Formats: sequence, C-alpha cells, structure tokens
Amino acid sequence: MDEIREVDRFECRVVTVIRNLAWKGVTVEEKNTKGRVYFGRVREEIIINPGDTFYIGIKPIYEIEDKSMRVTLYNAENKPLDWTLV
Repeated sequence: MDEIREVDRFECRVVTVIRNLAWKGVTVEEKNTKGRVYFGRVREEIIINPGDTFYIGIKPIYEIEDKSMRVTLYNAENKPLDWTLV
C-alpha cells in the first residue's frame, strides 16, 4: 500500500452540523472508507451544510495520549478550516 503523504487530500461528505454561538461542530465521512471524524471548532461564518463535499488531510505525529494523527478539514480551495487529533 502507498504511504499517505501530508499533501494528500481525501474527499469527504458532511454528515452533521451543530451550530453553537461562535463555532460549528462538523462531522464528516470519508467517501471510500466511511470513516467519520468530528471537528468541533469550524468558524461560524463558513457556509457548511449536511451533504456538502469537503476534504481531509492526515499528518502523522508523535503519539499524544494514544492519538497518532492530526486530521485537518479543508475546503475546495485547500484552505484549512479546523483540525483534530485521532
């Protein structure tokens, strides 16, 4: 299997959007694996709805509390919107 590079992007679909005062909580599902990731601090002004297509990027990190990857949510213009550790 090919190694995942930091510049690789994986298409995903927005499953849920939870609106708070200043942030949105967004769950996305990767298209091929059906794996889901939750991002809890997407800025409120970003237009994002269930069913929208966005992208995730994965960066291996040193293990922090049993987490070994930083997953970043990107829009179609490759602008980072939020990140989380998994």
